Amino acid sequence: MIDDELWSAIGDPTRRRMLDLLLAAGGGTATSLSEQLPVTRQAVAKHLGVLDRAGLVHSTPSGRERRYIVDELRLARAIDQLSDVTRSWDRRLQRIKRIAEAIQQAEGPEA
Repeated sequence: MIDDELWSAIGDPTRRRMLDLLLAAGGGTATSLSEQLPVTRQAVAKHLGVLDRAGLVHSTPSGRERRYIVDELRLARAIDQLSDVTRSWDRRLQRIKRIAEAIQQAEGPEA
């Protein structure tokens, strides 16, 4: 079953980049992320909120800010879902290919 909130969160390129940065650094704050991205700290905080609601990150207090880390189990779930979708589309495309080949054989070579 596809988790729409999860995929909506991952669908944004800025949020995917944030996940990459958090994974590489082992975590970070809105301030540390905004220093590495072409968006404001406030925009980063909003994106982190979306990722948090989707369960992709968790935060803990860190001084006056919050430190975010990626929930690797949740991210693995997303990867599993994507793999399922890929397999499903591969099967569909193979069926379409077989149908197209059968039609082409039935029609014979063009004159």
